Amino acid sequence: MHTSIRNRGFRRQTSLGVLALAAVMPGLANAQDTRADAPIPHAVGQSVSASFEGWHRNTDGTRSLVFGYFNRNYEQHLDIPVGPENAFSPGPADREQPTHFLPRRQTGVFAVVVPADFDSQLTWTLTANDQTISIPGHVRPEWEITALEEVTSGNTPPVVRFGGPTGDPGQGPLGVRGTLAAATSTPTVLTVWATDDGVRRARNAQRPPSLGLVWSKYRGPGDVTFADPAPAIGSTARADTTVTFSEPGEYVLRVLAWDDSGGQSAIMAGGFFCCWTNGYVTVQVQ
Repeated sequence: MHTSIRNRGFRRQTSLGVLALAAVMPGLANAQDTRADAPIPHAVGQSVSASFEGWHRNTDGTRSLVFGYFNRNYEQHLDIPVGPENAFSPGPADREQPTHFLPRRQTGVFAVVVPADFDSQLTWTLTANDQTISIPGHVRPEWEITALEEVTSGNTPPVVRFGGPTGDPGQGPLGVRGTLAAATSTPTVLTVWATDDGVRRARNAQRPPSLGLVWSKYRGPGDVTFADPAPAIGSTARADTTVTFSEPGEYVLRVLAWDDSGGQSAIMAGGFFCCWTNGYVTVQVQ
């Protein structure tokens, strides 16, 4: 806020200076005014653009193209089904991308696996509020990221499990997947287990290790309500909340697990591309 006020004051002083000079230099009054105000925030009606975050190597030799998005609305949640307005090309339009878009910037939301010899590009196209934007993903060397280990500290993403503390683990953008059954308008328990290596950045060396979770709707036809979208992780690495669905159908919920690298607002900020883990739960709601 202070920066904005100073900027406005600077513009005002500049304008007065230009008027004063114009009095003695008439030609200056015809000079082009190149000043520009900051964009005005909008609650609704703005575009949504895909964001290609980069790619990383998987242990089996394949590559993961990591995507997020920027919903320029401050309040509007958009549901864009897979189809002409939410599609990948070439190949299958459905690459398990989100169909529910939260406001503002959402980073590292999902990854698309491509073969080791992939040398083309996959383009994600989104149309929202009558505005279409396409963003390509690729494996150019300068776009390689270290999503599975932070180079400077050796930090690795949290390990997320569904189905118990010994369930199949997931780490990083590809994460882990689970299934669940639920009934309309009935709270259903959501349980996840999350652990971390406890590695901290040097600047956080005196603080306790961080580990957090946040749930959100990823796909589905109706409204989704979480009793607590960011449940605390207990001493047994377990975190519980409940979720309620407004209508039947198939849904996908996403849980984002983050560690000392920071939560959603910090992920990928300042050139860091680690460490977070995605978890996805497919729910059949009757």
